[in-house]
Amino acid sequence: MVQAPLKRSTPELATLAIDLIRQAGCEYGDIRLCDYRSQRLMARDRSLNTLSDNVSSGFGVRVLYQGSWGFAASPRKTPEEITRITRLAIETAKGSRLAQQEPVRLVPVETYQDTYITPIEIDPFEIPIGEKAELLLQINDRLLSYRDRGIQKAYSFLIFNREEKTFASTEGSLIEQTLYRSYPGYGCTAIANGDAQGRSYERPPLNIGYEHINKADLLGNVDRVAEEAIEKVHAPQLPANCRTTLILKPSNLFLTIHESVGHPTELDRVYGYEANFAGTSFATTDKLNKLQYAAPWVNFVADRVQPHGRSTMGYDDEGVKAQRWHVVKDGILVDYLTDRETAHRLGRSRSNGSAFADSWSSVPMVRIPNLGLEPGEEEGKHTSSLAEMVANTEDGILIDGIGSFSIDQQRRNFQFGGDAFWKVEKGKIVGMLKNVTYHAMTTDFWNRVDAIGNASELQQCGTHICGKGEPMQIAQMTHACVPVRVKDIQVSGAST
Repeated sequence: MVQAPLKRSTPELATLAIDLIRQAGCEYGDIRLCDYRSQRLMARDRSLNTLSDNVSSGFGVRVLYQGSWGFAASPRKTPEEITRITRLAIETAKGSRLAQQEPVRLVPVETYQDTYITPIEIDPFEIPIGEKAELLLQINDRLLSYRDRGIQKAYSFLIFNREEKTFASTEGSLIEQTLYRSYPGYGCTAIANGDAQGRSYERPPLNIGYEHINKADLLGNVDRVAEEAIEKVHAPQLPANCRTTLILKPSNLFLTIHESVGHPTELDRVYGYEANFAGTSFATTDKLNKLQYAAPWVNFVADRVQPHGRSTMGYDDEGVKAQRWHVVKDGILVDYLTDRETAHRLGRSRSNGSAFADSWSSVPMVRIPNLGLEPGEEEGKHTSSLAEMVANTEDGILIDGIGSFSIDQQRRNFQFGGDAFWKVEKGKIVGMLKNVTYHAMTTDFWNRVDAIGNASELQQCGTHICGKGEPMQIAQMTHACVPVRVKDIQVSGAST
């Protein structure tokens, strides 16, 4: 009688790989054994049109042999497959040496044996599908109750993720992490006079449990969203090419931070290792500690430890402990986003923990962490509430939510839209506009910020679909920020 093999635990499988890497004489190696679960529900009008609940499981082995990387991955977590894939990664590294131009060097990292779990109150995967679907259909039904006033389409969604990762390295680390992510939202489209305009609402994507799905809040904003979509479709459009003052809510500003501060300070992009999705970066290392990136009262901080942040975790995918650091301090570029390889090239003694892979089959790369705009100083000359910004603006536009965007191949010149726009005249909001876009050079824009919101108006907005690399990987991050006012910015109607 043939007995079934004993099931090996994840730490045992990790140890097997690490032992093989060491025996092969590699200077470094790691393994990530991962299980991902993703649940998505989407309702269109009065039906649930998307329901998926997918699981992806596997492992990836990465080795550094005589200065060259090798990587291999598999969905089968067995001792035999661990052995095969580890040897394949080693052979790949040896083959990569044939094209080596400069050997890879890594900064040191501390060793950890630890466990990290996203703090949650309610496991989203324990909530019945029917209850989730009922909420989405209730939202859509409320939106479509405005059909006689022009609301013709409605959508709503719930997205939940769980990542379970075990990381082990030849440095001696063994780290187990479980991350939970929740994200709800909805929107509608109003049609009138040959035009269609949308309005949306979401509770931002965060690392949190089902408690984030606040039914009262979601339903409580439905009427406002529908009314604003109706007003927007009847609103006037801006004339082409004028300059004005912008007042940007966090729901709009976070994407501008993401594209014009986050991506330009990824050090692999700065060095030209990465050029996919809008190129490299103008923020080259010769400008470090010199470039006036923003006004002196503007500070951007990377923070992997902030509660509920979409990129919050205990350790990155190289086993570097999560941390907090300034990227722009008092308006000056002072640091980058690094992994162990780019940190060594920059001459740093350690990585700031920005390595992330979106799958067991992906190689870790530098990714934007949570990167936010710090609130203004409590008694600062340039600190204002949103209401004060509006009251102190003679002529301007208030923008909420995100829309279309583009940015050039060096991250210098950009254009952003929004989801809703209001005209400000003589300190008062006088009505909606539509199809507004704003255009600027990155450093010009941030140096024109003349008012920053206070800490009470901080919001954790962010994205769950940041693409990078080839083949593309998807990451997520929070850009916590406050409202800002930016003077003398070019704006236009989107059709021009």
